[in-house]
Amino acid sequence: MIQPKNIFSILNNELENLNINLTNMIGARHPILYAASQYLFNAGGKRIRPIIIMLISQATSNNSDITSSHKRLAEITEIIHTASLLHDDIIDECTMRRGINTVHNTFNTKIAVLAGDFLFAQSSWYLANLNNLDVVKTISKVITDFAEGEVRQGLMNFDIRMSIHQYIEKSFYKTASLIAASCKSAAILNKNNIKQQNACYIYGKHIGLAFQIIDDILDITGSTQSLGKSSSSDLKNGNFTAPVLFALIDFPLLQTIINQEFENEQDMFRALNIIKQSQGIKKAKDLAEEHIQASLNNLKILTNIAQANFLLIISKYILERIY
Repeated sequence: MIQPKNIFSILNNELENLNINLTNMIGARHPILYAASQYLFNAGGKRIRPIIIMLISQATSNNSDITSSHKRLAEITEIIHTASLLHDDIIDECTMRRGINTVHNTFNTKIAVLAGDFLFAQSSWYLANLNNLDVVKTISKVITDFAEGEVRQGLMNFDIRMSIHQYIEKSFYKTASLIAASCKSAAILNKNNIKQQNACYIYGKHIGLAFQIIDDILDITGSTQSLGKSSSSDLKNGNFTAPVLFALIDFPLLQTIINQEFENEQDMFRALNIIKQSQGIKKAKDLAEEHIQASLNNLKILTNIAQANFLLIISKYILERIY
C-alpha cells in the first residue's frame, strides 16, 4: 500500500505549481500587503486542503484528470485558509505560526488585518472567475462560518460547561466547513449528481473534524518546535478542546485550576499533567477515529473508486500525526 508521505510525492508537481500560482495570484499591486501575505505562504504548511481537493477531483472524475478549474479551486481554498490564519493569530494573540513569527508580530496588527482582508478579497475574485454559481454559493458560506466559529469560541472562553457537541460545532465552523465546501465544489465542477456532491461534502466535514481533533491533541502533547507554534496555546487562552473536555469529566481538580484561569505560574503545568494522566487524549483520539470512519463511509458512491482509495491514505496520515 502507498504510504501517506508518498501521496505528497505523487502530487509533488501539482504542489510546486500551486506554490508558484499562490504567489502570482496575490499580485504585487500593494507591496506591503503582498509582503505580509507572501511571508506566511513562504513559511510552507502541510497543504493538506489542496491535496484533498485534488484527490477528490480525481475520485469524482471518469479519467482521473485534475482540471485547471480544480487546481484553481485548490489554490482558492489555500488562500482562504491562509487569510483565516492571519486573523486567528491576532485574535488568539499567537506569536508563532509555521515556525516563524506571526505576521502581526513581524509587521503590525493593522497590516495583518488588512493582509487577511486582502486575501479574502483575492480569493473571492478568483472564485467568481470559475464561472460556476453553485461553487460560488458553496464556498461563500465558509466565510460566514469562520465568523460564527470565532464568535462561539469567544463566548465559551474558560467555560467548563462546554460540551463535546458544542466543541464539534465550533470545530466545524472554524475548520471543517472549508474542507467540506471545497470537496463538494470539486464534485460540482465534475458535474457529479447531487447525491455524490453531498457525499463529498460529508466526507470533507468528517475528515476536517478528525484533522482538527488531532491538531488539538498535538496542542497538548507536542512541543513548540514540532508544532511550529506555541504549544498549549488553546488551553492558555481558555479555548477548550476534546482532550481537555474529556479530562474535565474525570478530574474535578482540573476544573478548579481552570476556574482560576491559570493565575499562578505553575497552574498550566499542573493542568497539562492532569490532562496527560487522564483518558482525555485517548478519548479524543477515539473521537477522531469515529470521524475518520464516518468520512470513509461516503467514498463508496464516488465515480472513480480506484482513485477514491487514495483518500484512505490521507486518513492514515491524519491519525499518524500524533505518533
